[in-house]
Amino acid sequence: MAMITADPKDVPHVEHFAFTPENLVKAQGWISHYPAGRQASAVIAVLDLAQRQQGWLPRVAMDAVAKLLDMAPIRVYEIATFYTMFQLKPRGKYLLQVCTTTPCWLRGSEAVMKACQHAADGETFSVQEVECLGGCVNAPVVQINDDFYEDLDETSINKVLDAFRRGETPKPGPQVNRQTSAPIGGATTLRSE
Repeated sequence: MAMITADPKDVPHVEHFAFTPENLVKAQGWISHYPAGRQASAVIAVLDLAQRQQGWLPRVAMDAVAKLLDMAPIRVYEIATFYTMFQLKPRGKYLLQVCTTTPCWLRGSEAVMKACQHAADGETFSVQEVECLGGCVNAPVVQINDDFYEDLDETSINKVLDAFRRGETPKPGPQVNRQTSAPIGGATTLRSE
């Protein structure tokens, strides 16, 4: 169920895109971090702003980014199609990015992926398989929009998804009795008593 596509038949046509005044100020802030002539270095940050404003990245938004950064549009398309963080077609309110690389797979990401696929309706939830999210010690991991939900299994991911359906925001991080990446149940060494 990959969401990276540039096939026009899969993508609604969007006629116009312009940054809101607030987002234009943010984009110019990102651009200001780079020396003159190197504004293209801000492309990922500016694409992210466009996606957050629109909810996804239509071609007209990528063209607006290219114009703002004085880049050839094809260079912006190359970046937007390379990184899985960019969605080139509309998605649900919550994007479920399920890590399925070895540590997550060994700890049960297949069941987590199936639960996410079952929940995916394109309106509330969209699902995407991604490579390592970098939370291997707390595998399996699912990134939901900007937050990580860790130490998941089929039951716990369903509880998280049910909370989102009710309009709640479940607490990100480990979904078991663990503080960040510490051992489950607490420290077992270097304890002062």
